[in-house]
Amino acid sequence: MQIESLKVFCDLVDTQSFTKAARLNDVTQSAVSQQIGALERTFASRLVERSKKQFRLTREGQVLYDYSKQILGHYRSLDHRFRELKDDISGTIELATIYSIGLHDLPHYLKQFMQSYPTVHVHVEYRNASQVYEDVLSNSVDLGLIAYPVKDSKLVTVPLRQEPLVLVCPPPHPFARQKSIRLQALDGQKLISFEPDTPTRKAIDKILAEHGVEVFHVMEFDNVETVKRAVEIDAGLAIIPQSTVRQELEKQTLAQVEIQDGQFFRPIAAIYKKQRVLSPALKQFLTILKSAA
Repeated sequence: MQIESLKVFCDLVDTQSFTKAARLNDVTQSAVSQQIGALERTFASRLVERSKKQFRLTREGQVLYDYSKQILGHYRSLDHRFRELKDDISGTIELATIYSIGLHDLPHYLKQFMQSYPTVHVHVEYRNASQVYEDVLSNSVDLGLIAYPVKDSKLVTVPLRQEPLVLVCPPPHPFARQKSIRLQALDGQKLISFEPDTPTRKAIDKILAEHGVEVFHVMEFDNVETVKRAVEIDAGLAIIPQSTVRQELEKQTLAQVEIQDGQFFRPIAAIYKKQRVLSPALKQFLTILKSAA
């Protein structure tokens, strides 16, 4: 029995997916099944109830999982400590991020990190907010990047920065010819919005409600790129993170309008599971991300 087999087993339990466990360990699904079978033969016990409807550990499987997590934690700590002694910044970072951060904020910091640590491989998954939390809690990734972080006793939250939210419209729109507007001017306007369950949409709805503004949500999308395309064809206005609209402002396909009522910000944070031992590479990556604060 090898430490790798225990990791495959724990990844399978955490993700409840042979496909995901295989991807995390760069092996085939068949190899995952074989390693689980080998563990069952080693301990002469069935570890997993194999059912198409649900994934469930046996009593023996739960015992092996609990001890394996401790063993893997100690092994990671040992490995990270040796890397620190050797000043070795290498390995792989598994990262999950919401689309707007991954497409518009992350590339700058990834480039800076890879220039400093070219032997580290960073694998990025683009997900919606709820999936980022799931990936972090299930140990599918080392780190998550999200907006409007939710408090969770199982997570460590690292605040990164406050990103301005801005109003955008097509250049021919009457608002584009004004230096600034009040939020009340949006009353009755058509708005291109994020889907209702997204954290940014909830925050925008709260801002509008606090100022007594009612809008018509004529279109709702799950990503900022589609929101911007809808605004460009004059389907409505949008309130979006400022970093996501820089390219359109330069090309003059969209116009940004100042809001007089104040500045509104979207908090961005990194999250990781509380018990996770951070590798030297992950520590350095977090340092670069925090430099934006």
